[in-house]
Amino acid sequence: MISVDKIQKIAEEKLAESTNFIVDIAVKSGNKIIVLLDNDNGVSIGDCVAMSRHIEASLDREADDFELNVMSPGLSEPFKILRQYQKNIGKQVDIVTKEGKKLSGKLLKANNLGVEVESKSKERVEGKKGKQLIINNINLTFNQIKETKIVISF
Repeated sequence: MISVDKIQKIAEEKLAESTNFIVDIAVKSGNKIIVLLDNDNGVSIGDCVAMSRHIEASLDREADDFELNVMSPGLSEPFKILRQYQKNIGKQVDIVTKEGKKLSGKLLKANNLGVEVESKSKERVEGKKGKQLIINNINLTFNQIKETKIVISF
């Protein structure tokens, strides 16, 4: 069976000459290899094809039969690595915490410690009529986050 480490090493050879980065690599039963490739400015089909050809040329089909898919993570996929958070600073995200709490807001910061999100909500404020717009900056560590996805708006 082909290992994730082997695919990672092959992919990193190709990445040295580009601004692309690996989001995830999985090797499933039957040697089905899935490589998620991204770029701070968006990954092109050509980037995926080039990576696929590089990996395929580095593996021996006679020794191991395999299926290879190289693709971008897509907008509906949750973030998996810090660089995806950093790429999407300033954009609207939906976060689900490990406790099940849902949070929507603008991603302000992302670093090794976690993220900061600006969340807006309408709440009742004592002494005021009606609900008032309240803006909260919420800090979360990656240990608190179950899933983060970008909000698709048209």
